[in-house]
Amino acid sequence: MQKYKRVRRKKNNTGKSFFAIFILILIVVLIASLIKLYMRTDVSKINEDLKVEKTSQTVEATQETDRTIEDVIEEINHSVVGISKIQNIGSSIFAQDGIEKLGLGTGIIASSNGYIITNKHVSGDKYSSCYVTLENGNTYDANVVWADSTLDLSIVKVNLGGLQAVKLGDSNSVKAGQTVYAVGNPIGYEFERTVTSGIISAKARTLKFNDNGNEVLMTDLIQTDATINPGNSGGPLINVNGEVIGINSLKIDSAEGIGFAVPINVVKPIIEKYSATGSFEEPTIGISGYDKDIIPYIDKTLKLESGIYIEGVTAKSPAENSGLKVGDIILKIDDKSINRMNDIKEYIYTKNPGDTIKIEYRRGSNTNTVNLTLGKR
Repeated sequence: MQKYKRVRRKKNNTGKSFFAIFILILIVVLIASLIKLYMRTDVSKINEDLKVEKTSQTVEATQETDRTIEDVIEEINHSVVGISKIQNIGSSIFAQDGIEKLGLGTGIIASSNGYIITNKHVSGDKYSSCYVTLENGNTYDANVVWADSTLDLSIVKVNLGGLQAVKLGDSNSVKAGQTVYAVGNPIGYEFERTVTSGIISAKARTLKFNDNGNEVLMTDLIQTDATINPGNSGGPLINVNGEVIGINSLKIDSAEGIGFAVPINVVKPIIEKYSATGSFEEPTIGISGYDKDIIPYIDKTLKLESGIYIEGVTAKSPAENSGLKVGDIILKIDDKSINRMNDIKEYIYTKNPGDTIKIEYRRGSNTNTVNLTLGKR
């Protein structure tokens, strides 16, 4: 009887041990399941967040991709205007004297408050007047507020607000072979907003030509094979994103597919100041100069690898007052390397008369620096 009881007691202890082990395993499995469920939920949440972010990025990329060149051209056309020196533009180009009566050119709206970029030979001199015709056909009086004959650029102001302005690009970043489009009014309003396409053929071209008996040198031009006709003058040269990189200016009549545009960067700081303040006081150093691309036209014996050769110093100008002389070579302005005359204009147009700049120049074999206070043109 005692043996039976002992055996019975031992059997009960074994059962209890198995039960305890079973409970322990169940607890471990339950904890593992909960951990796995938590991790799965957390990972799912992360994946869902990534999926949402990826979807958002895909939508944005798709929207950008869906913007075709047709959309770009349609948008830019809203900002292209006609510019004429006469108000009555009713004459047809098919009339014998149509083109002469129209005197038509092109411009682009550069700010919503009415500042328009065009060519100086289209608008006329500073303080003169002209007429601007918008896309809707309405014509308005306009005044030339700024003009530079060496750049063949001008800014015209029309007293309107809420205009659709173009986006100005970076002409320093253009490359040969890049696709571009020229927009303008080639020979009259019957063919307004004509679009031609081509590529950037070359950068930093220099042209020397006669204009009404005067010798003209234009530098740092963008060469393109996009067709440019007389009425295209002042119109935009745009890249595939619809950004204006140049203002169409002239073509070579003796060859096909050789046209030129003035790089937009030189006029961007002027537009920004006019748009923000309604005025622009043009700063000046008081020199005329040649870069390495112009030197061969002037003096074939003079060698210039970089910098600007000072050809003339205006009397009583900041340049003369600071001691700069003919023959000096400007290398840098405020640590910015200078290799074209447009580099000087592009930089100092961001300044104001009275501002001080530092000029690094070479005279003979010596390199010097001088502080110069900008004057007002």
